[in-house]
Amino acid sequence: MTIILANRDINLPIDKLWAIISDVDKDFQYWHGIRSINNIKKEGNIIERETTISFKNKMCKEIITLELNKEYQIDIQIVEGPIIGKKTITLEKIDKNNAKINVRWDIHLNGIARVFTILIKKHILKGTEEALGRISKMATEQTPEKKIK
Repeated sequence: MTIILANRDINLPIDKLWAIISDVDKDFQYWHGIRSINNIKKEGNIIERETTISFKNKMCKEIITLELNKEYQIDIQIVEGPIIGKKTITLEKIDKNNAKINVRWDIHLNGIARVFTILIKKHILKGTEEALGRISKMATEQTPEKKIK
């Protein structure tokens, strides 16, 4: 398995940051490795979807669990596609106005992609850091007067 870790402090209260990242239908706005999203089923806090990723426009099947009750966590099980494994996004409260977002990938690559594991790992890390930057930018655009949909 390949482990990839990234995190970033965000100047936004944890509940408002959760409102941004838990709207997983907008993942493609932050995670540019996602070209399109097709939700297959939504049931409670579990979403089954297919995503088309940038890597050769390949399809991935994902099962997403949003956990707000015990912690601010999104588990994305990638069960089919060139990448198999899990991406976990968690939030940590720093203080009342700031939170930390953590991303942990635990994946392995299938087929020909396996040959390029080191390059793809670097690419996923860069894409994750850029996604965290876009999330941070969205957070800085939030003001008390604006509501997150």
